[in-house]
Amino acid sequence: MAYSITVTAPAKINIGLRVLPKRLDGYHDIESIFTTVSLCDTLTVSLDAPKETCIVECEGMVLPLENTFTKAYKAFCVLTGTKYGVRVNVTKRIPSGGGLGGGSSDASSFIQSIDRLFNTRLASDDLHKIAGLVGSDVFFFTHALIKGNERPFTAVVKGRGEFITPIESRNDYSVILIFPNVSVSTKDAYSWVDSYKGKRFPPINMEKEFLKPIKEWQFSNDFTTPVSERFKEIVSAIAALKNCGADFADMSGSGSTVFGIFAKKEGEEVSSLARSSFEVLKKNWRIALA
Repeated sequence: MAYSITVTAPAKINIGLRVLPKRLDGYHDIESIFTTVSLCDTLTVSLDAPKETCIVECEGMVLPLENTFTKAYKAFCVLTGTKYGVRVNVTKRIPSGGGLGGGSSDASSFIQSIDRLFNTRLASDDLHKIAGLVGSDVFFFTHALIKGNERPFTAVVKGRGEFITPIESRNDYSVILIFPNVSVSTKDAYSWVDSYKGKRFPPINMEKEFLKPIKEWQFSNDFTTPVSERFKEIVSAIAALKNCGADFADMSGSGSTVFGIFAKKEGEEVSSLARSSFEVLKKNWRIALA
């Protein structure tokens, strides 16, 4: 049995996000395209803790005693019967409360790391059972890792997040992420969507829309307007990306991260316009080229 393992946990963006009315169980169904980006956290998981213990160390961040790692560890132990203790050292690059799924991605990478460390060889159905006990976005990241952690991994996501339909990824664009200096509560964001009385965009066939030239995309995020009404920094970030020539810009998930998509020209590994825009935007924003 291996002693430790180091893995990455990628962020995701939502290209279009439809929020359906609240269900009887309190959850909302969604419909969205999720795609991973190169921004990632790094996890080192080791068998360096007392039995039945999960110790989490994350420099610069104080996690609550009950967090996604401990929840995932407890669900894993119940399913497998293991009693080994683990220590997780996390290098965070994905901001919390940013709509990029960082906590869910960390949890998914952690689950599959301890599966390898303990040599439990869980089936994909078992991994998805654990995902359902930890968080809705964990389903997507679990599926991405099972498929080989392709960069990027893209899927249409429906239901609470448990229905994953992989689609052809695109490699003809670069992404700039802007991190406004605000944190959005997912719970609050859903309540703002529920109470929003303004115009809602009609549903579209997301997979077909994704195949169109980027400038023609009609994607919308149901969270963007009600959240940006409360955080004007999001409006400014979207405008900044568009002013730099982004072919598409919107908020990811329930916020607050904003992303801009820049089409590559033939032969470009990274969009030259994205590179020049990055140099301009970094003067006023915390950003990443992903």
